[in-house]
Amino acid sequence: MTTLIHWTELDSPLGRLLLTADPTTGALTSLSVPGQKGGRTVQDGWRHDPELFRAAEEQLAAYFAGELNEFQLELRGEGTEFRERVWAALDSVPYGATTTYGEIAARIGAPRAAVRAVGGAIGANPLLILRPCHRVIGADGALTGYAGGLDRKMRLLTLEGSIRAPE
Repeated sequence: MTTLIHWTELDSPLGRLLLTADPTTGALTSLSVPGQKGGRTVQDGWRHDPELFRAAEEQLAAYFAGELNEFQLELRGEGTEFRERVWAALDSVPYGATTTYGEIAARIGAPRAAVRAVGGAIGANPLLILRPCHRVIGADGALTGYAGGLDRKMRLLTLEGSIRAPE
């Protein structure tokens, strides 16, 4: 039996966002941006249901307006136990802060050698923006890898005040 997926699209400063949710729980299961590496696209059999996403729409609008720095939404990304530990660590990175892949590995008790695996788990995050993978940068401070594109990562970090807008 396949799970019914509800979806909607929202306009944002990053382009049109595609959100999916589990209709039984209302938990958001993905947020994708246009052209995202590994992003979702609407499939046959999905049900368009904008009403299910009203809270997400309001909170995302407030976030992009600089009026919200912590989402209060139920999220449910599905992944391996390791990925879910990494994603939970992402949830603890506060607005306006950045962290590194090595720091995320340390937070979940993974060895330093697991940094690549941590990067893979972060890259597989199905809930861009909501689960703040954009706050993870390279150990040297470089903006590295972001499934939504480095330009979007820079815009999100600039919005949050983590980096200065380029001149």
